[in-house]
Amino acid sequence: MKENIKVLELDKYEIGILINALNEFRNQLLKQQRETAPVDEVLLKAIDAPEKKSPLVKCLRKDDRRHY
Repeated sequence: MKENIKVLELDKYEIGILINALNEFRNQLLKQQRETAPVDEVLLKAIDAPEKKSPLVKCLRKDDRRHY
């Protein structure tokens, strides 16, 4: 059975909000002595999520070219 995978594109500010919210939720669960494993898993995925690499393309106009 295939998993239903969703991808979110978040900027640095948004990922910070997500990580802080998950950490606060985890702390609440710890205070209540409840299971944190599902939240831990999502929190670690958010922390370890790879950054989207933008293509490095450098375009120069003819008059901007430097002669070495």
